[in-house]
Amino acid sequence: MDLSLANSAYIVTGGTSGLGLATAQALISEGAHVLVSSRSQEKVDAAVAELGDGSHGIALDNASPEAPATLFRTAAEAFPGSPVHGLMISVGGPKKGRFFETTEDDWRAALDSVLLGTLRLARYAGEHLGPGSAIGMVLSSSVWTPVPDIAISNGLRPGLGMMVKTLSDELGPRDIRVVGVAPGIIRTPRVGSAEVPTDHIPLRRLGTPEEFGRVAAFLLSPAAAYVTGSVIPVDGGMIRAL
Repeated sequence: MDLSLANSAYIVTGGTSGLGLATAQALISEGAHVLVSSRSQEKVDAAVAELGDGSHGIALDNASPEAPATLFRTAAEAFPGSPVHGLMISVGGPKKGRFFETTEDDWRAALDSVLLGTLRLARYAGEHLGPGSAIGMVLSSSVWTPVPDIAISNGLRPGLGMMVKTLSDELGPRDIRVVGVAPGIIRTPRVGSAEVPTDHIPLRRLGTPEEFGRVAAFLLSPAAAYVTGSVIPVDGGMIRAL
């Protein structure tokens, strides 16, 4: 399938490792230019070296109010003649822990980065992207069901899932799509090499970042031009909700 990504540019935040990096790799393999971001300049440099031609990187924090404008300006400068056709918003998971093990400061930090940072990026993208573009959010299976020991994520991700619906209503008339991608248990650096039970996953294995990245790239591409307002699980069948 031709995803029609040649001569287009995309921005992937959190794109230097894990799911974000896999998304950037899939987009570049289809001919797109990709700007990746991370708070660590070292990680940015390593990711750009791995991604190769068609990539560019910048170190910044999604929680910064200046982040959206900086990202779009940097993409325009790095890829002249290749308009930005989409944004994938990936942020690191908030602090782990059960509800009574978390503090108000933990929640405030997560609100700034996971919730407000994501919505600020989506707002800016919605104001500056053109017809046929897409905004994606990396969410979680906690959109549908709580995950043990990540109370903060359980509290915030469902709200972002509903914002996918809300923004798709508001941006749809301008032909801008909004989608969420919800990974199950993917073998990312966050999971590490730990043994993870898989008997509750119909495919009986963990997913790979590459499997997630290909789905994310498709959803951002013109090939998915009639997909909006949906949160798509990439979970091996683990999520039992419809």
